[in-house]
Amino acid sequence: MFSLSETPLDLGMLRAATRDVEAGGFAAFEGWVRNRNEGKEVRSLEYEAYPAVAIKEGNRILAEAKDRFGVIHAECTHRTGHLALEDIAVWVGVSAAHRGEAFEACRYIIDEVKLRVPIWKKEHYVDGDSGWVNCERCAARGHGHDHAHHPHGHGAAPVQPAAYYARQLKLPEVGPAGQDRLAHARVLVVGAGGLGAAALPALAAAGVGHIGICDGDRIEISNLHRQTIYTLHQAGQPKAAAAADYLRALNPFVQVQTHPEKLTPDNVEAMLVDYDIVLDCTDNFEAKFLLNDAAIAYGKILVQASIYQYEGQIFVVNPHREGPCLRCVWPEMPDPGCVGSCAEAGVLGAVPAVFGAMQSMEALKILLDLPRQPENTMIFFDLLTLRTRRVTVNRNHSGCVCQSGKKELAWESHTGLELSWEAVEAAQGALLVIDIREEAEREAAPLDCPNLAFPASVFPLQHPPMSVDQRTVLCCSRGFRSRYLAMALRKAGFPNVYSLSNGLQSLHPTHVAP
Repeated sequence: MFSLSETPLDLGMLRAATRDVEAGGFAAFEGWVRNRNEGKEVRSLEYEAYPAVAIKEGNRILAEAKDRFGVIHAECTHRTGHLALEDIAVWVGVSAAHRGEAFEACRYIIDEVKLRVPIWKKEHYVDGDSGWVNCERCAARGHGHDHAHHPHGHGAAPVQPAAYYARQLKLPEVGPAGQDRLAHARVLVVGAGGLGAAALPALAAAGVGHIGICDGDRIEISNLHRQTIYTLHQAGQPKAAAAADYLRALNPFVQVQTHPEKLTPDNVEAMLVDYDIVLDCTDNFEAKFLLNDAAIAYGKILVQASIYQYEGQIFVVNPHREGPCLRCVWPEMPDPGCVGSCAEAGVLGAVPAVFGAMQSMEALKILLDLPRQPENTMIFFDLLTLRTRRVTVNRNHSGCVCQSGKKELAWESHTGLELSWEAVEAAQGALLVIDIREEAEREAAPLDCPNLAFPASVFPLQHPPMSVDQRTVLCCSRGFRSRYLAMALRKAGFPNVYSLSNGLQSLHPTHVAP
């Protein structure tokens, strides 16, 4: 739990809150008020916080630490009000099964609190005071009583934002006013893969003040040639956390928030609510159409990109200007198997890098009010021929989701449609398993259990290979094609068809051959 306290901290009570019989390690951090700072003699210190936001963000940080390091308990309390010399300003305590996790989580929490939680301080000197200073900026510059971050290295002079952004501040369209607009912007990037790996550093380096990263996947070795913000030794780590670490190291003056989960109809509203602009860096139709519908429903600007081998497209959905949306072009979501993903069709790493950078540029143009293409323009770019096509997309006035007054999600819930592999195993053969991957996918990673093989691309929807009463689970690599086909089969009168949740990538290695 994260809390704010106007009274001196009771260390005994705080330590007791983290005790657990399962814990073999405990680590604590105490930040004290010291008597000198930046060469000046300090007499006392004041802290002020915005409680509603501070507590919410603080608890989010603790949850991240528990998930990331596997700790048992994590507590943090920050003082507010007037503090005397040697008073404890902030306390962090972590209990874990082992000391290593406790140490790492404790450091992570204090670093993130100083960078992300809205707390202001005023230092009272012998000859005046510092005025109210935002603590996250102090932490980013290496100032403050705990010196949580020092962006220029040990013993070096702290880097100032004006130096970091010096070159773009010279642009007349940016300048101090534009940089301030970027600092107050909030951009969510959904997907930290090939597109996201290019878009995220560009946004952070430009100084977008708050960047969210939504991705529930882990880094794979086959990702690295196009997801260049990750390294080989990070294989197996959560993408969102690794991407956040990269951005914080790149630019300590921005805040990064992770959403290490898959985007669903159930969490999309909570995911988008705190952001101004959303970048769709996903690689599947389901996520793209869900983001499109949510952007319209909740009034968010969406910068969408899609790639296929050596070409791609960029499209901006702006509900504030009553422009068109994806469903004006495709009223119904295409079959997930009709266009191959990067894993299926192949991709050269430079291609998503180009389009991810283009997405970030579109977002920056919107934030800085720079000249842009008309809202109804979809841009196609072929990187082999360097040909660009601009296609005018007309708004569908026959009832598209983007029509004025239509605020509900035009998305079908998957509740009750998916089964976990544990549920499949528990059925003990009572479920018919159908592998709908293509032949090359099955050969590369055979499913080690009794199953039928019917590729999604040629699946006989009108005459499927099971009876109406047969309980059936469809399997594909990641769960996208199987969900779409399961929905189609249910609409066709087969109510007992399910999709394997998250696809075969979620299985233990014993279930899928290497």
